[in-house]
Amino acid sequence: MTSFSDLGLALPLLQALTNEGYTVPTPIQAQAIPHVLAGRDLQGIAQTGTGKTAAFALPILHRLAATKRAPAPRACRVLVLAPTRELAGQIAESFRTYGRRTGLSVALMYGGVPKPRQARAVAGGIDILVATPGRLLDHLNDRAVRLDATEILVLDEADHMLDLGFIVPIRKIAAMLPAARQTLFFSATMPKEIGALAGALLRDPVHVAVTPVATTAERVDQHVIFVEAPRKRAMLVDVLRGNGSGRTLVFTRTKHGADKVVQHLDAAGVNAAAIHGNKSQSQRERALGAFRAGGVRVLVATDIAARGIDVDEVTHVINFDLPNVPESYVHRIGRTARAGAAGVAISFCDASERGFLRDIEKLIRARLPVMEPLARAA
Repeated sequence: MTSFSDLGLALPLLQALTNEGYTVPTPIQAQAIPHVLAGRDLQGIAQTGTGKTAAFALPILHRLAATKRAPAPRACRVLVLAPTRELAGQIAESFRTYGRRTGLSVALMYGGVPKPRQARAVAGGIDILVATPGRLLDHLNDRAVRLDATEILVLDEADHMLDLGFIVPIRKIAAMLPAARQTLFFSATMPKEIGALAGALLRDPVHVAVTPVATTAERVDQHVIFVEAPRKRAMLVDVLRGNGSGRTLVFTRTKHGADKVVQHLDAAGVNAAAIHGNKSQSQRERALGAFRAGGVRVLVATDIAARGIDVDEVTHVINFDLPNVPESYVHRIGRTARAGAAGVAISFCDASERGFLRDIEKLIRARLPVMEPLARAA
């Protein structure tokens, strides 16, 4: 398989891909697209930054365009569930970009914005609905949307749905869908609980894995710095000043911790912004926009944003706090070394986090090299 044209996609989709400068499918796209085109259920495993969205968006657009019909009022032909607002927005934008010549409609449902506007967007029926589980359930309870005519269900970043407690909402949503449907799971990792959910929702699925489960990006140079918890913020400033970092993502375990880190960086003269669940949608969009445009060099985020930040040229990911869910490490550092670029991931580890570090190293089947800090943090 050498080009998208070999996959049998419709001409309008190929034209859109050409306009975006895409000619060669990634491994997950080359392996998944033919099965999705054939209508098979699919469980796809691929690390972040490998093109999972196009792997399901392109064949879905092809199938909808080939069987074009007006959706019923308040109904959607395709439902895509994503764990965060940011990821949902990016998925919807990808559908719009790839499908701009198909005339297919796309709508979004997520929290943080008024519900009436979202309800109006689907009132006449929609081809593709991208939603977060909690907000979708709100609209279902309001009878603003119905799922009895949905033909395709997609769960993106299914394992993160587990981290955020979405398993029960997903089961409720799935119960409202027709039994005769196509279901697609895409994720970078597949914990046992998500495997059980997949087993309940998928029918005779094709399994596609382009990397071993929980494999971290090959071009990420990974290190750990052992540092006492009270000295982490000073150490972060030293690392940002002394390791040649450019656009940098810093991950904290809590929302309050993210805000404290931003305050410390600002006081040290490092331009930074925070993005987490306590921020309004407009605040999150402004912070992400400034980071993407280069107005903010450092973006401090919690794990809720780890799957929804798709920004080119992130040179460094710094784990200010090690995640207590080892799979989250894979997703965090997957924010760098995207599209073939190289990147650096540095993890701070205090005495209370040694167990988290052992869990991460067990998951990725590798020891993280110890980095000696360039300067002693006071």
